[in-house]
Amino acid sequence: MIRSMTAFARNQASRPEGEFIWELRSVNHRYLEMAIRVPEELRSMEPKIRERLQQRLKRGKVDVNFRFTASANPQTSLQIDQDLLQQLFAAAQRIQQQMPQAAMPGVADLLRWPGVLESPPQNIETLQATALTLLDTAMDELLQTREREGQRLVQLIEQRLTAMREQVGRAKQRIPAVLTGVRERLSQRLREITEQLDQDRLEQEMVMLAQRLDIDEEMDRLHTHLDEVQRNLQKNEPVGRRLDFLMQELNREANTLGSKSIDTETTAASLEMKVLIEQMREQVQNIE
Repeated sequence: MIRSMTAFARNQASRPEGEFIWELRSVNHRYLEMAIRVPEELRSMEPKIRERLQQRLKRGKVDVNFRFTASANPQTSLQIDQDLLQQLFAAAQRIQQQMPQAAMPGVADLLRWPGVLESPPQNIETLQATALTLLDTAMDELLQTREREGQRLVQLIEQRLTAMREQVGRAKQRIPAVLTGVRERLSQRLREITEQLDQDRLEQEMVMLAQRLDIDEEMDRLHTHLDEVQRNLQKNEPVGRRLDFLMQELNREANTLGSKSIDTETTAASLEMKVLIEQMREQVQNIE
């Protein structure tokens, strides 16, 4: 299924350990590029995050932002560093002996001292397992969004493929009329130059001119490239780069058609093709 490279996903969940928030944002890019931000205490799981992204994404610039807030009311009780508390109390007593006017610190003051009140250590492995499971859910949402956007891109491109085929048919229908007109103008010009018209010479000139104006090959290649674009849109794999190459080929043939044209309608068809190709190219830039 065709996927866009532009999408956003967010997954927020509350667990006994705390609050987990994943935010994934992707935009178009030539390759797969990842920018990952996680809390320092969970930095060790970054390689696993990269591995998960690489398994499911092939192209795009992906910003990954993970935030974790530990629960304010853990299931286990808080721990007090008794040794540090005794040291602080002894130090306060010594200060009061030297400075009787100084007030002894209260219980709240002692508990606020760094290191006295300790939260129970979190199990890092458990946190990582929970976080990665939630990341998978966020990835599911991201891919679903990319697929929905991809289907919209396919519809837009197919509309322009249809318009391209109409322009190719329009240019092809003009070929007989263009050659007839060229023949008549050339004959008239030769009559003005000489009374004795060399019919054989005229036929030779017409053959050479017809060869220079022949656009059958361009028409055939345009049809081939359009068919190839349609086939790639049906593939269940990343095809963005291949489609981008086909846009270049289509543009080359449209340019050649325009350079060979001596007819206003054919020139107009060539210009319209180039506009349609540019519109498709803009859409293709977002396809994975």
